[in-house]
Amino acid sequence: MKWFRRKNEQSWEVVGCECIDPVPMIDDDDELDILRVKDTATCGTYIFDLGKRSPQGSDYAKAVLFARQQLIQEIVKNSYNVLLLESWTLILYRKGKSHRIEVQYAGRPAYVSGKAPLLRPPPFMAVLESQHLFS
Repeated sequence: MKWFRRKNEQSWEVVGCECIDPVPMIDDDDELDILRVKDTATCGTYIFDLGKRSPQGSDYAKAVLFARQQLIQEIVKNSYNVLLLESWTLILYRKGKSHRIEVQYAGRPAYVSGKAPLLRPPPFMAVLESQHLFS
């Protein structure tokens, strides 16, 4: 099989990447009655095209938060209500003057009886505040 690429088409260049390994999101102090845990992690990949606009620091945080919200909506459809572990990867791409953010968000779904604990912020969001990472 042959693969052809247009001669004048640029490919997306990776400008920066941040990876956060799985982090427990529930403390030992939390008295929760966990009824079931999914055998595997659930993952979602979300792409945000910024066009010719250069990304700002808040764009990264908004992208991670949106990806997390989408993943939580997916696990709720499958009768889970919390994520025991959460991890994410953010990649910034550039093609000419165009930019794109890709977020891969993963978590280990579980079902807790009663009222689910309050959502904490995604792990290590402060990493995204230092803009020099993607300059």
